[in-house]
Amino acid sequence: MCAPGRGRDSARAGDGEGWETRVTAARARGSERTLGAGDLGEPLGERATLVQFSSAFCQPCRATRRVLADVAAMVPGVAHVEIDAEGALELVRELRVLKTPTVLVLDRAGRVVRRAVGQPRRADVIAALGAAV
Repeated sequence: MCAPGRGRDSARAGDGEGWETRVTAARARGSERTLGAGDLGEPLGERATLVQFSSAFCQPCRATRRVLADVAAMVPGVAHVEIDAEGALELVRELRVLKTPTVLVLDRAGRVVRRAVGQPRRADVIAALGAAV
């Protein structure tokens, strides 16, 4: 995985083998934070939003982008927003994003309801959306 704001990609090359993807309930403190279009640079989805923090040289971020875009296209009212972690360091620090890719699942109000670190599987993303819609 890649650490934002730390220069070039530190992720291992390859197919992501050895990566652990965790989708967990948002921490109580993190769930108090509501994100909106002003934070993300794009509007929220009508039902939920998949927010992806990426970095330029992060290979798993590219695969994550494809998975999230596919899921967003498949589920009505779900938006996918990708944020360059190095260009949004204040938000990265506030949300405690330590590695890329990190995916936040927001409900329609912009509250963080799930978080995944690493390259998530499509089935995990769909399951996490269940908490938001």
